[in-house]
Amino acid sequence: MQFFLELIHNRVLLAAISGWVAAQALKVVFHFLIEQEWDFKRFFGLGGMPSSHACVVCALATAVGISSGFNSANFAISTVLALVVMTDAAGVRRAAGKQAVVINRIAEDLFEKQRGFSYERLKELLGHSPFEVMIGALIGVLLGFLIM
Repeated sequence: MQFFLELIHNRVLLAAISGWVAAQALKVVFHFLIEQEWDFKRFFGLGGMPSSHACVVCALATAVGISSGFNSANFAISTVLALVVMTDAAGVRRAAGKQAVVINRIAEDLFEKQRGFSYERLKELLGHSPFEVMIGALIGVLLGFLIM
C-alpha cells in the first residue's frame, strides 16, 4: 500500500504522465478541428500534433530539474533522454512513416493487378514534423512547471 501512495505523490511521475495525457487529448481535438470529425482512436495513436513523446520527456526533464536542480546529474540524464527521443520522433520514426506510405502504394498497385498478393497496410502516421515535436516540447515544459 505504501508503494502506491508513494507513486501517486510522485510529482515528477505525475508531470510525465500528465504530459502524455494532455498531448494525446490534444491530438483528438486537433483532428476534430482539421477533419470536422471526432476520432477517439487518435488518443492512443502514434504521430500527429503535438508529439506526445516530446511532451512526456520534456515534462519529465523539467520536473526533474525543479526537484533535483538544473545542475544535477538527474537533470542531465533526463535532458539527454529527451533530446534522443525528440530526435528519433522527428527523424527515424518520421522516415519510417514516409516509407510506409510508399510501401502501401506499391502494395495497392500489386493488389489491384490481382497477382495473388495479400497485404496488410502499414501504419503511416508514426513520427512527427519538427514543428509537432517543438509544440509537444513546449507543452511538456509548461506542464512540468505547472505541476511542480
